[in-house]
Amino acid sequence: MEGNRFIIKPGIRRSVVLHYFIVVFLTMLILQIIFSVFVRSYYYDTISNYLESHATNSMKYYKNYTSILADDNSERWLPELHSYFNVENAEVQILDKEGKVLITSSNFPVIEKVQTSDFLAAANNANAKIERWIGKVPETGETVMSVSAPLIANGNVSYVLRMTTSLEAANSKIMSIIMLSILISIAVLLIIFLISVGLADSIVKPINEITIVSAQMAKGKFQVRAKEGYKYELGDLARTLNYMAKEIVKSNQLKNDFISSISHELRTPLTGIKGWSETLLLGNMHQVDEETKLGLNIISKETDRLIGLVEELLDFSKLQQNRLQLNWQPLSLYKLLQETLFQVRMKAEQKQISLTLNDDVTNSDSDEQLNGDANRLKQVFLNLVDNAIKFSPENSRIEVRLRRTHTHYEVRIIDSGIGISKEHLTKVMDKFYQVNPEHGGTGLGLAITDEIVKVHGGEMSIISEQGRGTTVIVDLPLDYVPPARVADEED
Repeated sequence: MEGNRFIIKPGIRRSVVLHYFIVVFLTMLILQIIFSVFVRSYYYDTISNYLESHATNSMKYYKNYTSILADDNSERWLPELHSYFNVENAEVQILDKEGKVLITSSNFPVIEKVQTSDFLAAANNANAKIERWIGKVPETGETVMSVSAPLIANGNVSYVLRMTTSLEAANSKIMSIIMLSILISIAVLLIIFLISVGLADSIVKPINEITIVSAQMAKGKFQVRAKEGYKYELGDLARTLNYMAKEIVKSNQLKNDFISSISHELRTPLTGIKGWSETLLLGNMHQVDEETKLGLNIISKETDRLIGLVEELLDFSKLQQNRLQLNWQPLSLYKLLQETLFQVRMKAEQKQISLTLNDDVTNSDSDEQLNGDANRLKQVFLNLVDNAIKFSPENSRIEVRLRRTHTHYEVRIIDSGIGISKEHLTKVMDKFYQVNPEHGGTGLGLAITDEIVKVHGGEMSIISEQGRGTTVIVDLPLDYVPPARVADEED
């Protein structure tokens, strides 16, 4: 987990890190450019000032020197003047106004005339202004700096003093400084990256924790709580989420209490209505007309339907409040499925639907191998098979398959009915959800069935294709011990 810390996936974390990194990178880049220009200017200006200082002194010396010469032909005095003009680490040349090198400190003859910008400006400048030029020597490619100063006598430019020095050493020094500054910048960027990752984690980690809690709440686990110790808006968000969960729990409690209360209130009169309608039907009905008999039958059937709805509401209320009492005992799942199919066989025959039970276990293997509540498990399979009959066409087939592994039983209820669309399949086990409200009911049947399976430590899943049929799979573990019994054994 720690190794994946610096793998930045799309999200707020990456956005924070990238924004910080890009801002700092651009800032460092601008500073690096400014620093590089400053360092280059500093070194070049230092060299230039050094050469210009010597050039200025040389111009003054030449002016004073020529003022005391009696001979107008000053060219023969150039070697003596040149020796005074010499500068360490620079080639000193004296040129005529055409660019011909008259004398040079390199002792190498120069054939080509000098036509660089500094020379041309100095040769045509009688105001004693010193000019500078930076460029490359064509023959060697070496970067050099030259400073040219006009040597003025009697108000006219007589010669041009040109001092040239190599910039290779200076450029090497500048490059070393720039490379060092780049390494420092990279180190700073790395530090900023690590800091931004930590900062992003301090923001994203609480958000992820709150997201996990909210996802659990979305699944109905309102007893979980988010940490409220976060600072600023995240703390407010956590407290608001917890407050919402508390209010939902209160609301659910009120709803469950109301359902439980109203269900009990309804069941008593319904039981009375059911009992009296059956009493009347079983009594002397010879003097009662057919319409009255039909009405009594309708009353009896509708009472059965309402009692079923009330029982569903009561089961739902008990499951929500963890008050569902189960009678745990060893049972035979194979026999339980046989009883279930026998109980709904008449309803299936009314639609000419064939019911079959296939298993890969022997009767001896299946006897009392499962720990559970027989009545509640029968309620599960009755509901599932009843749904299969309700939504299957006439003259079709419903198959119940029982398979046993080393760890669990698997029951499959397979029909060739209308099926469930993908849109409804993910919600069909939600509480109060109905694929087609016109079919009636509370929308609690599959939700209660799923909860009973979970109470037995199992899982229920649905595979369906619209128009092709539905397969409901119920997995029940062998030798499941409910939490209450585990606690008793530990005590």
